[in-house]
Amino acid sequence: MAQRGDMAAGVEVEQVVEALELLLRQPAGAAERGDDNAEEWTLETLRSNVAALEERLRREPGWEALRGLRAAVLAAAPGLGAAEPAAEPRWAAAAAALALLLCLQERLAQPPAAARRPGAAPPPAADTLSAAQARAVRRALRAAVVLALGPGPPAVPPPAAAARRGPRLLAAAAALARLSRHPTLGAPLLARHLGPLLAALCLLGHGPAEPTQGVSEEERAQCRETLQQVLDRVYQPLAVRELLVLQGGPKQRSASPGEGTKPALAQAPAWLRRLCGQLLSERLLRPNGVQAVVRGIMEGTGAGGAGAEAAAVDWRKCDAVAKILAACPQQCLSLEDYYKRVCPQILDLLHIQDKLTARQFQRVATTTLLTMAKGHPQLAEKYLLQPMLAPLLRCADTAEIAVEDLSAGTVLVKEAELSSCVEDVFKVYVVGNDSSSLLLGSLRSVLGVVFSLYSFTKQNVSYLRSPCQEILLWFLQKAEREVSLSVLEGFAGLESSVHGLHPRCQLRVGSEGGAVIAVEETISDEDEALYQKVSSEQWHMENLVELLSHCQKSGLAGDFFIRCLKALTRVAAEDEAASNTAPPSAESLLELEQRHAGQRRQLLVLQLVAMLCESVSDTAFTDVAQVVDVVAATLQRACVSLARGAGGTVETQTLSMAMGLVAAVLGGAVQLKSSDFAVLKQLLPVLEEVSSSHPEPLIRELAADLRIAICTHGAFSAGTVGSAAERLLGRKPGPSRTSQESLAGAADGAPSPGAGAGGRPPRPGRGSGPASSGPSARSAPGETGEEQSVRREPRAAGPAPAEPSDSPAPAQLQELLLSAYDPQVPVRAAALRSLCSLIKQRDPEGLRMQEKLLQVFLENLQHEDSFVYLSAIQGVALLSNEYPEQILPALLARYGSAAQGTAEAAATRMKLGEVLMRVTRALGDMVFKHRDALIHAFLRGSRDPDSSLRASSLSNLGELCQRLGFQLGSVIQEVTSCLTAIAKTDPEAEVRRAAVHVVVVLLRGLSEKATEVLRDVLRDLYRLLKHVATAEADGAAVLHAQLALEELDAAVRRALFPPQSLQKRIVVLP
Repeated sequence: MAQRGDMAAGVEVEQVVEALELLLRQPAGAAERGDDNAEEWTLETLRSNVAALEERLRREPGWEALRGLRAAVLAAAPGLGAAEPAAEPRWAAAAAALALLLCLQERLAQPPAAARRPGAAPPPAADTLSAAQARAVRRALRAAVVLALGPGPPAVPPPAAAARRGPRLLAAAAALARLSRHPTLGAPLLARHLGPLLAALCLLGHGPAEPTQGVSEEERAQCRETLQQVLDRVYQPLAVRELLVLQGGPKQRSASPGEGTKPALAQAPAWLRRLCGQLLSERLLRPNGVQAVVRGIMEGTGAGGAGAEAAAVDWRKCDAVAKILAACPQQCLSLEDYYKRVCPQILDLLHIQDKLTARQFQRVATTTLLTMAKGHPQLAEKYLLQPMLAPLLRCADTAEIAVEDLSAGTVLVKEAELSSCVEDVFKVYVVGNDSSSLLLGSLRSVLGVVFSLYSFTKQNVSYLRSPCQEILLWFLQKAEREVSLSVLEGFAGLESSVHGLHPRCQLRVGSEGGAVIAVEETISDEDEALYQKVSSEQWHMENLVELLSHCQKSGLAGDFFIRCLKALTRVAAEDEAASNTAPPSAESLLELEQRHAGQRRQLLVLQLVAMLCESVSDTAFTDVAQVVDVVAATLQRACVSLARGAGGTVETQTLSMAMGLVAAVLGGAVQLKSSDFAVLKQLLPVLEEVSSSHPEPLIRELAADLRIAICTHGAFSAGTVGSAAERLLGRKPGPSRTSQESLAGAADGAPSPGAGAGGRPPRPGRGSGPASSGPSARSAPGETGEEQSVRREPRAAGPAPAEPSDSPAPAQLQELLLSAYDPQVPVRAAALRSLCSLIKQRDPEGLRMQEKLLQVFLENLQHEDSFVYLSAIQGVALLSNEYPEQILPALLARYGSAAQGTAEAAATRMKLGEVLMRVTRALGDMVFKHRDALIHAFLRGSRDPDSSLRASSLSNLGELCQRLGFQLGSVIQEVTSCLTAIAKTDPEAEVRRAAVHVVVVLLRGLSEKATEVLRDVLRDLYRLLKHVATAEADGAAVLHAQLALEELDAAVRRALFPPQSLQKRIVVLP
């Protein structure tokens, strides 16, 4: 070996490459000859090239070292030397090429010849080849593989040649295997010619005896060992792909229409298929073997390149790979052992970061996991689902780890781990979209933690919010409805079936936009701990309601709302039972805890129902059955209240709205089918109980009429049903309703057209609404006589009976005027809103009754409900915008009526002040005409005995100054004198604060013009502000004064020291 190394050191790389080029050269003019017998010409070329090479080696003076090295190589591999060029030119050329390549390997393995000179560039490595030399080596390797391992001539070789085929194949395979160990020569060999080398080694080591005659058993064992070494050393996806090619394809199926024709793989012998399957299984069971198999199969379709997107769409190939990975090979000891070794690698496929291949690998991983879950659910849950969900299970309230023993601040789940877990769950469950019981059950165990994480991400910006929301919505949509409702109750804290975050665990913001789960610090202050607990529950409920807003189309939100209403009914019953049961003298600790838990649940139910009523829209109810359930729950709760004698105004209004909802359904708001009436009949027992036990006659009558309408399938619908539907929908029933004319006639005090010649009015309670009969016709509690007269006045001022009966506008207007005094707040507010809409639309009938509308709005200003008086304020402002000359003086007179001796509540005057300011905003520049009247009204209001009104008047005065552009004219002295007196002498801090604020508004609004407009009062304002800043006890007033002084200082400085501007002036001299 040392002697051969010395000979190799004397050989130049250029000589070996030149010898290879001489051996593989093409004859001159070969392309132009166009010889038809290409195979015979090729053999002749090879024969001549081998002869030329031998002649060159014998006679070339400088090639003695190469000739000696070649002889030493052939002596070590005698199978490469037994060839006659004249009789077997293919093998002679192949053996010569392999011998020269082995010589080149010996030469490249030698160390560099000499050290470099100081200052010179470092020499290249000993095994470095130039581009031309590398190209020649690749050509020589291709020729050696084709000539030595490829198919021979078509003629059947003689028996003697067949006997030599085995040893020659062994010699060629051994030479190529030896070349593959060198980095420079092995890289192109294994990258381009791995398939033929593996085929030769498989045939020699595992093939039948006939093709390998002359090969001993020891040599076959050596080939098997070499095969394993080559497979272990090569890039594993490449090995997998070549083994799949060697394994051959299955029987070809006929191509479907539209599919492209792909080249079919030849079917391999049975022994080779079994061997390749065994070798592929060994590749799979190696570390990172799953990824190697997936890459080997998928890279051929474009993984890692431009075709990766198309390959990911090829679901058939992904399914095929998933089935391969899910099937346990025969080499494994057991199925569980296979899952134990492969499942962690399958989960690793979900974490591929390469964007070009991530989609492919994630699809394969998801499909494989779902296939394993279907085939072997217990093993899949143990080795796939639980490891994937481990970060979430670790911090759940069912965790077995002793969290109490850990110190505060210990990180249980790191940010990267938690983010990876959430993303994996999203890919497997949501993207995989397989709603099997195993997946739903495993995900349910961590839904509480996911919901806690979702609620946490809603507090800040986090990339985990969207996947958490998609996971929760996917489960709620895919699970059975009862399971979904139970989970929602668990989110709200009403059920313990959902395992949430551990009480000692806390979510914290991560540094990369994610979250970290750590052990929270113990709060020693009980009040602070209680506050945090209550605020956390409140936040969770808000997020739950927001989550339900995405489930309205599926009907889940409506079902959950109904479930909460039924729970509210149970709460009422429990309260009744608790009130009737005398408390025991001494409760045990367990009983006390149970009672406290029940009270906590009741509070949660009340809070949840309140939030759902505010947030869930009417689109949450997708069918009549849900509406019926809502009404049934409400009616049952009302019956419980009636049974214990606790019915009040709120219960009555709720009951009215529930029955109005049924009336709207029966009145045409929903297209009913015959099957819907079967659902509506579930309300008959409850309606019968209400009609017999409720103290209000109108409620009893409406319940009885609803029972009749349901039993007759809507064939008979009394007037009370139509009125209730109208109240709920805020409009009249459609023209097809037969009671429309009677309702209009009853509202106007005139007989309806269908009443007959005698003009007999309709029977009360059947053809007339509650505006003309029942409790609503009576005066509301606390209603003044003036209101009652106004309520009767529209009846007398309605359209005459001679008007055409086909014009419903006056009747509707009269009914709106009557409803504006309805004792029920929703009806009154809806009527006021409708009147405002008429004014906005410039309805001629409404504008003709402007005085009556103004009276209605002004009287409703005194109502205590904000929804009512705000609607009245809007109505007065709209009327004032239409008729400012007539209405604005009346408003100013009412605003200043207290100064003239009439008793007017301060709250009503403040509402009038709001009306005046809205009118001011609407008038715009036209407000200058009413400037003095408005300023004097607010100045008089600032001297009112009520402090709230004084502060409100000053606030309005400041805004009016802004609307006027601070062009106060001659009243500037009055304004400043009033502000000075109030700021110095008013006993209330809020009033003094408002006065100083007006000064700040004046100075800030005037800005540069302050010294001109306020020239006469500037000194007084300055003294006032200095007085407030030094002597005022109210901190807010002092702050306003300091701000005003800063504005005044800036204005005076600008006036005394105007900014100098440098200008260039060019003067042309005459």
